[in-house]
Amino acid sequence: MDLIDIGVNLTSSQFRQDREQVIERAIAAGVVHMVVTGTTLEHSINAQQLAQAHPQYLTSTAGIHPHHADQFNQHAETTLLDLAETPQVVAMGECGLDFNRNYSPQKDQLRCYEAQLELAIATELPVFLHQRDAHDAFIKILKKHRPNLSNAVVHCFTGNADELDECLDLDLHIGITGWICDERRGQTLQQIVNRIPLTRLMIETDAPYLLPRNLNPMPKSKRNEPYYLPQVCHTVARCYHLKSEDIAKATTLTAKAFFQLN
Repeated sequence: MDLIDIGVNLTSSQFRQDREQVIERAIAAGVVHMVVTGTTLEHSINAQQLAQAHPQYLTSTAGIHPHHADQFNQHAETTLLDLAETPQVVAMGECGLDFNRNYSPQKDQLRCYEAQLELAIATELPVFLHQRDAHDAFIKILKKHRPNLSNAVVHCFTGNADELDECLDLDLHIGITGWICDERRGQTLQQIVNRIPLTRLMIETDAPYLLPRNLNPMPKSKRNEPYYLPQVCHTVARCYHLKSEDIAKATTLTAKAFFQLN
């Protein structure tokens, strides 16, 4: 199966010792392309450079995660625009709202989120979105900008049926991670994921986070990596009552179209 991991934090310090081997293992597992997530200015720059070094297998996003929204300023905006002009950057983000932990004040999150939606519109790039415990505010702002956005994906969707419907009503794509493999937290997602049209479904690991809990055996390190993306694919396929090959083909075609990958 050919798979595309639409969200992997390869610039994380957890991959410092074996980043090249992680990429090689993913390729060997059938992950033909990985989109490296930019979550801060530094990580966005590093993600673009990493993608530049591996043009056959990697592209990247450029953005500032809501955890770091208080770092968004004119310099950050200029740098993100510069990164967006490079061929490696295929989406703006990760951006959005996270009211679960509020590492940045909510007023800064709102300002940073809206500014990056405007950058996505200006650059005509799709936007890679994050939302946690902030659905109403997230959707309200997104509704205002959606008509002018080329495309948008809600990365690592973990919401309920009503929240999914609101996202689908806005013609958003949905990214599914190993959360769906969690027998404790993922039950709701397992029940509703098949409501997502295959033309709007994509899969991701969000590595090194969200290691699928149904791996057997579990890796001793407990670190997730794109090598485990097939496990997400298999679990999603069971929820759709389809073959894994069908989900692999559909999500790969959808990701190629969304990020305009060759």
